[in-house]
Amino acid sequence: MDKEQVLKALKEIKAASKKRNFKQTVDLIINLKDLDLKKPEHQVEFFATLRHDVGNKRKICALVGPELADEAKKVCDETIMQDDFDKYAKDKKIAKKLARTHDFFIAQANIMPKVATAFGKVLGPKGKMPNPKAGCVVPPKAALKPLYDKLQLTQKIIAKTQLIIQCCVGKEDSKDDAVAENIIDVINQLEAKLIQGKNNLHSIYIKLTMGKPVKLQ
Repeated sequence: MDKEQVLKALKEIKAASKKRNFKQTVDLIINLKDLDLKKPEHQVEFFATLRHDVGNKRKICALVGPELADEAKKVCDETIMQDDFDKYAKDKKIAKKLARTHDFFIAQANIMPKVATAFGKVLGPKGKMPNPKAGCVVPPKAALKPLYDKLQLTQKIIAKTQLIIQCCVGKEDSKDDAVAENIIDVINQLEAKLIQGKNNLHSIYIKLTMGKPVKLQ
């Protein structure tokens, strides 16, 4: 993907946008082709690492035992101790609020069965269970700051039921260069995951939240 082409499209979507009373996101929309999503090997699910944040701080919650308690409380936005898991298992309302207000969940590896029992029914359907592919299942003595910082630049890319991917790559007030590089990062990493690489890409668009899409490819 040519960066100059992306920059031109970003200017186009911003010039055509009416002023809103909120900061719109820049969304990347990728339509796929020649994939049978009934086959697991054709499904897309991975965590892309971007060069720049997307304009929103990612809120991260740690689900830990005593070994990681101090580290988690120092680094993460919220820490839930193993002894408090039952409270969330019994009260879906507070569990759903937790899921709604956090972007990623980190879990201590040796208590993952307890995490799954207490939070699986709520976090699972939302795709927010601690995921080893994102580095979110950690040893009891892990240093969490590098992971926390990495998750600020992480975007989940998924296409398991429809041949379309849509993800946020920045805000309308983000620097165009940064947004363009995020778009290129997602496309390059996606191509590396697809069965036929770029041949599985049908079309690519970008748009602002309330704006019309502009075609990149």
